[in-house]
Formats: sequence, C-alpha cells, structure tokens
Amino acid sequence: MRSLRFIAAEALVSHPQVVQQSLDGVAHNLYPLLFKASYLLEQAEVIRVLLEHWPLEEFRLSALLGPRSEPTEDLRDRTCRACLEACVQGLADHVLRAGGPRRLRVADLTGVRDVKVQQCPCGRALGRWGRTELLARTCCRLQAESPGARSPVRVLADLFVTEGNFEVVVQALGPADPAPLRVHCLSFRADSLGPSQLLQVLRLAGPGELRRLEVVHNVRLHAGHVQWLLAQVGFPQLASLTLPAKAFDAPPTSTSAPDGEDPLLTSIAWELSQMSQLTELSVAFSTLTGKIPKLLGPLRTPLRTLDLANCSLNHADMAFLADCTHTTHLEVLDLSGHSLFVLFPSTFFRLLSRAAQTLRVLTMEECSIEDGHMSMLILALSPCHELCELRFLGNPLSARALRRFFVALCELPKLQYVEFPVPKDCYPEGTAYPQDELAMSKFDQQKYDVIAEDLRAVLLRAGRGDIQVCTPLFGSFDPDIQETSNELGAFLLRAFKAALENFSRALEQME
Repeated sequence: MRSLRFIAAEALVSHPQVVQQSLDGVAHNLYPLLFKASYLLEQAEVIRVLLEHWPLEEFRLSALLGPRSEPTEDLRDRTCRACLEACVQGLADHVLRAGGPRRLRVADLTGVRDVKVQQCPCGRALGRWGRTELLARTCCRLQAESPGARSPVRVLADLFVTEGNFEVVVQALGPADPAPLRVHCLSFRADSLGPSQLLQVLRLAGPGELRRLEVVHNVRLHAGHVQWLLAQVGFPQLASLTLPAKAFDAPPTSTSAPDGEDPLLTSIAWELSQMSQLTELSVAFSTLTGKIPKLLGPLRTPLRTLDLANCSLNHADMAFLADCTHTTHLEVLDLSGHSLFVLFPSTFFRLLSRAAQTLRVLTMEECSIEDGHMSMLILALSPCHELCELRFLGNPLSARALRRFFVALCELPKLQYVEFPVPKDCYPEGTAYPQDELAMSKFDQQKYDVIAEDLRAVLLRAGRGDIQVCTPLFGSFDPDIQETSNELGAFLLRAFKAALENFSRALEQME
C-alpha cells in the first residue's frame, strides 16, 4: 500500500509547472521521493528539473528505484528511454547551472536491468549501448561548452562499446582538460572491436575500478592477446571476466614448446591469480582440453560462476572440477556441449554432489542426454535443493522421459525456471543430434503443444505451478544483442567480404 506521502508526491509531479515553481520550497529529503514518483509516472520534464537542482551529495539511480525506497515497488527493470534521457540531461543542466551552491559529487547510473518487455507507460527502452552513447555524447558536449569546470561530478556507469560508438566513448573518457562529468566505469562490455581498440578504451575506462569485463562475440582475440591485455592493463578489482570464443587459441605465428608446456596459458593463469576479487569466469567456446587444472588451479578465490560450455573438456579436466575447491562454492555452472553421462558419468555425479549446497543455476545444453540417462540425472540432481534455474535444451529426450523428469523436478523446493528441449517425438524419425538451426525448427508444433501442456499439468498436480517452463529454440532473450543486431550484422558482412577478398587474392597468387 502506498503512503499518503507518496500519493501526494504523485499528485505534485503530475503538474510539472507547479513543481518548477515550488521546488525552492521543497525539503531536500523529499527529492528522492519526488524522483521515484516522477519515474513511475514517466514525468521526464520533472526528472530533468529535479536533477538540475539536486541538493544532495549523491544520486544513486538503483537505490532510488529499488524496493528499499518509498514505495517498495521495484522500478530497476524500467530502462525507460524518456526517463533515462531526462536523468542525463538533468545532470548536464546541473553542472552548467550558474550561481548557487552545488553539492552533487557522485551520480551512480548503474544497477538498472534490461528486460524484454518494458513496464513503463511509453514502453520504449534505452539499452546499455544506448545509455553509453547518450552519456558519452553528453560528456563531449559539456567538454566543449564548459572546459575546465569546477568541482566535476563523478559519474559511475556500465559501458557497452562497439565499433559504432567507439570514437565518441574514447573522446568522452579521455578529455585533455578537467571535465564537468567524469565517467568511471564499473562494468564494461565490448563487441565488434579490434584488439588495439579494446586495449585503448579499457585503459581510458579506468581498469583499476572495473568490476565486470565482458569481451564477446566479434572481438577476435587469441591467447597472445588475452595475456597481453591482462598483463598490460591489469584489473585489481575485477570480479567477473568473460572472454570471447577461441580466446585461448594459440597465436598464428606461435610454435609448440618442446616440453609440451604452454607458456601463454601459464602466464594467463598467473595474471588471473593476481585478481583477488575474481569469482566469475566465462570462457565458453575455447578449446581447453587438458588445460583446466592449470587455468583454474592458481586462482586465489573460489569461483561462484563458471562457464565452460563447448570447451572440449577431457577426463582430467572433469576430475579436477569434481574435486577442486571451486566446486563447493559454485552457484552458476554451464557445461553445455559435453557428453556428460556418456564420457564422465561418475565424475559428473561427484561434481554435482559436491556443488549441491550452493548451486543455483545449471546449464546442460546439447550434452547428449538420452532417455537411458534419466535415472542417473534424477539421482544426481536430487540433492541440489538450492537449484533455481535449469536449462537442458538440445538433448534427445522423449516425452515419456521428460514427464518422468518433471515429476522429479517437483521435489526441488527452490526451482523456478526450466528450459526443456523439444521432445524427439516431435521430430522425424532418425533426426540427428546435435541439430543445426534449420533442423531444430522443423518439428510438429501441434504435438509439441500437447506434450508441453501435459508437462505443465505434471507441475500443477504436484502444486508446483510456480515453476516457469519454456523452450526458447534459439536461446534466451539477450538485450545487448537485440539492441546492436543491425551493427553486428553489418560487422559480420564486412568480415565475410574481407575473407572473400583475401581468398580471392590467394587464388590469384597461386595461379
């Protein structure tokens, strides 16, 4: 129930002109309340004027929108374009405002969540890439309008940099003179950049404060680049690291050491071991056969998140995972792309039994799990009472096996979300696994709908209607990919064109 105070705040911000006329008489401790009311009602004009006159030393967006502020409604998943643009414009107005005391020292714009469906009245989101460009362009404009400004405001931000906004971000991060808004990056995502561009922008972003680094998709790194990046830049506060596919491949010009040692891997592992805060590591789609002990063994802190999807792990790797100290701390684990019950049945069982007390999210996509493995899978998952999310798309399971599995899943008290595969009954007989995208989409939709409804009925009969189940054939919603799909598509086309041109030149030279 909303308090009388908040109802009054909503009434006030519904009249922007009244707010502007009466703001001088508003107590400073009411500004956060007026801000949340304005954000809820999408009163962008009021948000902008509140930020322009913000009387407090700190403005922390996540705290203002979160459930601990009045009212308890959580608005952090509303990345409303109108409201967020008003926030940044209001900050610009604040630092340019002439006369009067200015107390604002820190503006924290982090902590909002990008979701598929916006609940704000306009329904228009401003994603992480868009927020990065907006902030960068605003900083550049202020550098031109107010060079050498007094008492700059420290802006904490999550940045998403691609080729499309690289230049403006570099300009915003590296002004020659003191700037009114100084950007400090806590989380950094990079896509469609070259290695040298990545190094340049990371150095400017302040790696000493960086907590989360995601280098993904179209950033072409090999092990030499990774070692160079970690050694040259340094990330003492880094808690989460994601590297792109093939990031541990040897450089094209490298030669194998005579003793079989991999000096680059040894150096990378040493650099990672110097990160005393590192608890999340994602190295999916890198060939790490036999390398997991050397990579993870030196780490100082136990990992809570580990993504080793499609890393071609062998028995030694799995044995290390099953017995290492990381396992008893793991909360999120992805082992997709490995034949867990064909190649490592006992080892995987031991791994899950040791991780059972902490594991919240488990992903086993395309792991060759078949009907005959169901008893072992159920037994392995039975002690995982903390499990909240389970994903096992791409496994050749029948409707009968899935029904049996869903009965067992009802016994996991905290389970809330399950992604299950299209039953193999819905595909033509003899369909091969793993499937490509074309084969994956050619199934009997009517038969699938009947089976899916039956599986939901299993949950309902057990009183577990709280478990959400679905089959996202082409992966879960990724707001960052959604936002930059056009740019990344163009990047891929240019890369494909360049590859064709190189191939053509090579043919000409051969002739």
